[in-house]
Amino acid sequence: MIPDPEDPPDSPLPALAEWLPAEADPPLMTLATTDEQGRPDARTVLLSGWDERGLTFHTARGSRKTAQLAARPWATAVVVMPDLARQLVVSGPVEEVAPEEAAEAYHKRSRYLQLLAWLNTPQTAQQPLAERTRRWAEFDRAHPAPAVAPSWIGHRVQFDRVVFWQGREDCPSIRVSYRREAPGWSVERLPG
Repeated sequence: MIPDPEDPPDSPLPALAEWLPAEADPPLMTLATTDEQGRPDARTVLLSGWDERGLTFHTARGSRKTAQLAARPWATAVVVMPDLARQLVVSGPVEEVAPEEAAEAYHKRSRYLQLLAWLNTPQTAQQPLAERTRRWAEFDRAHPAPAVAPSWIGHRVQFDRVVFWQGREDCPSIRVSYRREAPGWSVERLPG
């Protein structure tokens, strides 16, 4: 359940543990960054995991999002759980995860996503479908256990602001916002 709006805990971490359990399938999240002109840019990525530092996701080193984060290392991530009438919004500075942590995430990915890390390139995108399919099958056969792709990189959206939204049928929705303030968190109840 959402942090008790009448008496929310001092930290968002217990509710995060309930909303994003480690044993669950990784959810999709919308990641919003800022482009070179200062305009918002968003896309859907797979949430790789989280800990007390923030939410992690992985992508290609040469991707648009990685370039945007290098220029402006701040992002907002939105995880929507429609079946539970829940939404989680996390905003904060973004850091690159350690290579060992990125490699561990790579080895937990499905085979399809491991191959995608190798073959989802600008050059491949320009090829006709038949050539893309041929190259995929060829690479798949030649690499039964692919090593971590050189382009594979992990990022962590650190917790600066965490907002829990819970839909209700018996009253207005509930929204509780946490903002990091040294040494802990401030908590605010917001309109749903």
